[in-house]
Amino acid sequence: MVKMADKRPAYSQLVKDIRAGKFVLTGELEPEKVTCLEEILVSARAMKPYVVAANVTDNPLAYAYMNSLVPSWLVQKEVGLETVYQMTVRDRNRLALTSDILAASYLGIKNILAISGDHTVLGDNKGAVSVYDLDSAQFVYMLHKMIDEGVDVAGNEIHGNVDINVGIAANPNADPLMPEVLKVGRKTKIGADFIQTQTMFDIDKTKEFLKEAEKYKCPTLIGVFPLKSYGIADFFDRFIPGVSVPTELLTSMKKAKKEPDKEKRKQLYDEVNLEFFRPFIKEIHKTTSAAGIHVMAVMYERIFEPLLEAL
Repeated sequence: MVKMADKRPAYSQLVKDIRAGKFVLTGELEPEKVTCLEEILVSARAMKPYVVAANVTDNPLAYAYMNSLVPSWLVQKEVGLETVYQMTVRDRNRLALTSDILAASYLGIKNILAISGDHTVLGDNKGAVSVYDLDSAQFVYMLHKMIDEGVDVAGNEIHGNVDINVGIAANPNADPLMPEVLKVGRKTKIGADFIQTQTMFDIDKTKEFLKEAEKYKCPTLIGVFPLKSYGIADFFDRFIPGVSVPTELLTSMKKAKKEPDKEKRKQLYDEVNLEFFRPFIKEIHKTTSAAGIHVMAVMYERIFEPLLEAL
């Protein structure tokens, strides 16, 4: 019998805060093609005063980056900021997934975000073969077996506890929406403790998704993505599947780009983001059932404090 998420203990501070009724904030860290993690630690320290946990991305957009387990552990060890270890099924078969979960448990990781991962045709190694031995729902089932029953997906005993909470991803931008809602429902019934959504710009779509997902009673964090520059905004609009930047926001970012002075340009970018996202976050906080906000401000930590004044 599969245990529902609300029956699983709250192993992480993130889930403890959610269950305590707090409106939580999470951030995001992205180890790239590097062998040094000092920039990640600097980012983690900068966002620590504002978030309960930070996601550590796992080869986003199918780019070959540093494995996310090491920075997840290092940020907790050196900064004292809880992490959400992202794991994609694109890059691992069930053996590798099992191995990494056991390693994460040993290292004290308390959150895993189980995701499919973008297809390799989007990435920087387009000849790579996608694995998908398990889909993301089957991966959530594997996590349930390991965490709640103490066995791997084949039923083999695990020696020791796997004390981890499980998150899943959702895309409220999906069109049509209902297949996405049904996929979310399937995963929550298998054993998810929280949901983090794809980046949202449309408040009406956000509210529609939250209303549909309420029946699953799984806390949802709405993803927002402050745009550090026009180049990032343009790339995001053109190349991120299933998401588009609103025309008025893109236009404002493009106008700010024309400012020749670097510091003034940064200030203009900040003002554009604050003008758009402050009311958005305030509306979510005040009028919806959302459990929090997932702020994907990678290497843009200066936006946290003024942005979160909306709360």
